[in-house]
Amino acid sequence: MPTPRFLTLDDVAEILNVSWSQAYALVRRKELIAIQIGGRGQWRVEVDELERFIQQKYAEARAGSVPEEPAAATADAPAAEQRA
Repeated sequence: MPTPRFLTLDDVAEILNVSWSQAYALVRRKELIAIQIGGRGQWRVEVDELERFIQQKYAEARAGSVPEEPAAATADAPAAEQRA
């Protein structure tokens, strides 16, 4: 059987070891490109696209350019201001 070209969000979540909601959030933010198939809007991610996403995240980590979580940055700001 040939390797499938497309993955479901369940597959993506399992590969990335995250929840389905987190995988869907990556798609919504367009960090991970996906297409909708069928009337019920089933999302599919091409295997090559997932690999590109993973390689991009490694490149960001190597460059030290991984953005902070918005909630963490906001939560840390008042504490940093109090210490100053």
